[in-house]
Formats: sequence, structure tokens, C-alpha cells
Amino acid sequence: MLVKRAMSKNVVSVSVPGNREKVLDLMRKEDKAVLPVVKGDTKQLVGLITRSDLIVNPDEEQIAILMSTDLVTASPDDDVKDVAKKMIDNNVRRVPVVDDNGDLVGIITSFDLVSNALIKLESDDPVENFMITTVPTTWYKTPLNVAFETMKQFGLKSVLALNDSAKLVGILTETDFIEESEIISERSEHSSTVGTEGDKWSWDSTSVLYIEKNCLKFTDKLVEDVGTHKVEVVNSKTKASDCAKKMKTLNIEQIPVIGVEGELIGLVRASDLIKALVD
Repeated sequence: MLVKRAMSKNVVSVSVPGNREKVLDLMRKEDKAVLPVVKGDTKQLVGLITRSDLIVNPDEEQIAILMSTDLVTASPDDDVKDVAKKMIDNNVRRVPVVDDNGDLVGIITSFDLVSNALIKLESDDPVENFMITTVPTTWYKTPLNVAFETMKQFGLKSVLALNDSAKLVGILTETDFIEESEIISERSEHSSTVGTEGDKWSWDSTSVLYIEKNCLKFTDKLVEDVGTHKVEVVNSKTKASDCAKKMKTLNIEQIPVIGVEGELIGLVRASDLIKALVD
């Protein structure tokens, strides 16, 4: 299958120059986690900006500085298996599609590959061959700011919620955290006293340094107030192609994996399943 058969053609993009507020407004309006960046009023691709870029750089306002410019791109006539390998090798989930002139003509994601290509492959490989087993979990009554730090330490886009019996009861994604947060400015004061040693008549002078810094501020809600409570799961022996079909039907990019006794043993993401295309 060629990329042009699987990619999204109606691409929502943002242009430079521009600022953080412009990106956030567009992401929320269009329900997008990533936006290609084009130059001015043209279709010339110059970067890519994600929600993660906004989260990890709360002090920065300009799109040109926030965006990634070291891009992995694809051509409409590339084979989807080649794009899957590019995603795996570069640890990315989304690849802009450009024509011979470098103009943006589409975008293809790991979810596109799973829902359009993998479901037709009828792979017999079980999910356990592709899932990750080191997964961030948190208590369902954990404050959002603590749960966010847990997710961030793992470098993933989601955290799973467990109840008092250690049973899976919810899942929070990066999108959930964004919706329950805002960028605020905090000002701190740092002072130091300087005097002349040994001179009893000298006046001490105090210098004050004010530091203003932006940071991510979460609401006072708990994990149980925000996350998805009806969590869809697959078991470790579910076929990769069947898991792909479930992802497409439910329009989700990741599914927790349970063992024979219903215990949580891992997480499988669209970016993991595309390895079945390459294999």
C-alpha cells in the first residue's frame, strides 16, 4: 500500500510567525495533538509542533522556537512499510507527507498505518510480542500534578489508574492533562546582602533579583475525576491484526494488555503495532 492511500489529506497546519496561544487554540478547536508548521501563507513545510513541545517549554512563546525542525518526511508514493520503518527508527508517531517541492500535502500517523494497513495483513503475531511492559501507573485518587510527573518520568503519553485493589480503573492521556491545565506566571524574589568586612560604620546593601517564570498549573481534580473510566483492554494472546481492528473501531491509539487472570501486564500502542508491518 502506498502512503497516499493511507495518509490524511485534509491537514490542519499552523504558520510562522506565530505564538503559543495560536497553536493551543487550533489544537483544541481541531482536537489535534500535533500540527505541521508552514512558512507564512505558503504550503512550504518548515517544522512540526506537538502538545509535548508546549508542555516541556512553558516559558517559550514563539512557534519558531518551540517547533521541531529536524523532520522525518515521506512522499505520497512511498510504501507504507518503508514509512513504518522510518517511524520505528526515529521513534516518531507522525510523519508529514510532502511533494517534490517540499509542499505539505498530507500527514500519516502510526494510527493510520494500523487502521488502514495492518488490519489487512491478518498477522498471527500476538500482542505480547509488541507491547511495552514498563508502564506508568498511579492511584486513582492521585492529584493530577503528581500523576503528570509520574507519566513524564516514563516518557510516555499516558498513565494508567489503579484502585485500592490494584485493579485497572482508568487511563489518562496527555490530552487529558492539557485540558486540565494552564500556563501561569510565577515571580520569585532572591536577595543578598553585601557589606564591608571589618568596617563597623559601613552600610549593608541589599540587592534583589526578581525572576519571573512560566509553569504548568493543574486544576485541583484527582485522576478519577478526569480519566477514561471504561477502559478497553486486550489480552496478551490477542492477534496484532485483531488489536488493530479494535483500535480502529474505537478510534484509540493505545490499549492496556491484561494477563489470564485479568491483571495488568502491559500497554500496546499503535506505534508498537506497526512493527508487525516491518516484520
